[in-house]
Amino acid sequence: MKRREFIALAAATALVPLGARAAEPLTYTEGLVAKHLAAGDTVFVDFYTDWCSTCRAQRRSIAALREENPEYDKNIVFINVDWDIHSGSTVSKKYDIRRRSTLLVLKGDEELGRIVADTSRSAIKELMDKGLAAATA
Repeated sequence: MKRREFIALAAATALVPLGARAAEPLTYTEGLVAKHLAAGDTVFVDFYTDWCSTCRAQRRSIAALREENPEYDKNIVFINVDWDIHSGSTVSKKYDIRRRSTLLVLKGDEELGRIVADTSRSAIKELMDKGLAAATA
């Protein structure tokens, strides 16, 4: 094998794990949740702030669960809503979000589940599994 071929193959092999990683969640803009719900998607909404330790713990669990089970990313749209910016937004008002560290799963006009300030991996997995069940039903 020629040196250039070897280097190209090694570089391509090193990048494979990066492609297998979970996609980054969408960043909320006005109307984004409604757009995905209207399209029939199951939506997982994370109301967070960067300075919130509870939010960071929730996000670590969400990221780990998504890495472990690619079916979440195949079937659920993940949207992050920065509470400091969007606490007064349409989506916050519609779903009566009163604080950061709130996680929601939505499908159509229905709220399938909600967690507020709970960092337990099992509770977050249960919420994500509700979304997955609705998306694949």
